[in-house]
Amino acid sequence: MSYTNKRSLSSVNPLVETRDVIEMKEKTGNLYESITVISRRANQISVTMKEELHRKLDEFTVHGDNLEEVHENKEQIEISRIYERMANAPLQAISEFNDDQIYYRKNKA
Repeated sequence: MSYTNKRSLSSVNPLVETRDVIEMKEKTGNLYESITVISRRANQISVTMKEELHRKLDEFTVHGDNLEEVHENKEQIEISRIYERMANAPLQAISEFNDDQIYYRKNKA
């Protein structure tokens, strides 16, 4: 995830708020299609965030046989807190959908 993408995702309000479903319906012509677009984008965001978090936390992993010691690193805890404060993936996807930042197309059957 690029720096600009992180900055825009962190500006999303992490609190749940009511949405205008009529406005969501108007973008695709069908409310269920809008929800499908949002849910697929939310899955993409979730996978990306999870991979990024694991990649950052793996830097602090100690590969040893010492199971008795659990060493907590302050940087590791801070990284986890940053991700906990971010808005969850569905809220980010809804924000992108409302701001017309998602490209979607219909398959012709």
